[in-house]
Amino acid sequence: MARAVVLGCGYVGLELGRQLAADGHEVTGVRRSDSGLSAVEDAGLDARRADVTDPESLADLPDAEWVVFAASSGGRGADAARRVFVEGLENAIAEYGSRESPPDRLVYTSSTGVYGDHDGDWVDEQTPVEPTTEKTAVLAEAERVARETAADAGIDGTVARFAGLYGPDRYRLDRYIEGPVTEGYLNMVHRDDAAGAVAFLLSERPARDEVVLVADDEPAEKWTFADWLADECGVPRPPKRTKEERLAEGDLSEAAKRRIRTSKRCSNDTLRSLGYEFRYPTYRSGYRDAVERYRAETGA
Repeated sequence: MARAVVLGCGYVGLELGRQLAADGHEVTGVRRSDSGLSAVEDAGLDARRADVTDPESLADLPDAEWVVFAASSGGRGADAARRVFVEGLENAIAEYGSRESPPDRLVYTSSTGVYGDHDGDWVDEQTPVEPTTEKTAVLAEAERVARETAADAGIDGTVARFAGLYGPDRYRLDRYIEGPVTEGYLNMVHRDDAAGAVAFLLSERPARDEVVLVADDEPAEKWTFADWLADECGVPRPPKRTKEERLAEGDLSEAAKRRIRTSKRCSNDTLRSLGYEFRYPTYRSGYRDAVERYRAETGA
């Protein structure tokens, strides 16, 4: 049994806490607002209020063998992201690294957005990161902190680089059923597997001081995914548009244009080789519950 502290116990963190607790570990879920603590309590976890951007608030958190940094910047810009992901992570490492019993492991949850554009080619842990936005550049810097600064503090850091998250409350069926759908690739991982991969990295203890890409088995071409989803839901296939057609519409920010141009396929070979077994290997199994609920609600 280990004590785990999840800093930023939100969408993935709550599921991670549930999985770790089910395996007999003690889990403290940390949120920065009182309103978020009820969800932690409802998950059966020890709920604590602290803010990674406020170093003093971290002092009262319990010691832990495992620390998971899954905090969110709330979808705000690069400056807010830096305060949370870089400075906040540095605060957490400084706090826990200075303790009489520092953690054995730190896992930082990052994003495949750090890769930038690879024109649809495959990427893995050996692919150089080339962030295309200020925010993804911040995430890349935070990855360095998670490994190098943590190592300087005597903590083994691992970066779990998540593909796009989906799952309960985040299926977004209407977006793909109604369309129009712009061409490109979707790299996805179900929430339960994102949490499961982190739990695996903690409990099985592989990949110390390494990066592990957390994505499912099958990067999906958006048009193919949208057609499959429509067929399964019993509705007409949605309209499609190319990247050039979408960019020509002229209502996009520069950040949105970069996202449309960015294309890659993420390999999970490393995570598979370490021994992790996916609950939802592809979107076909991961979206099954959502499809069945949609058909039941609409009578499709």
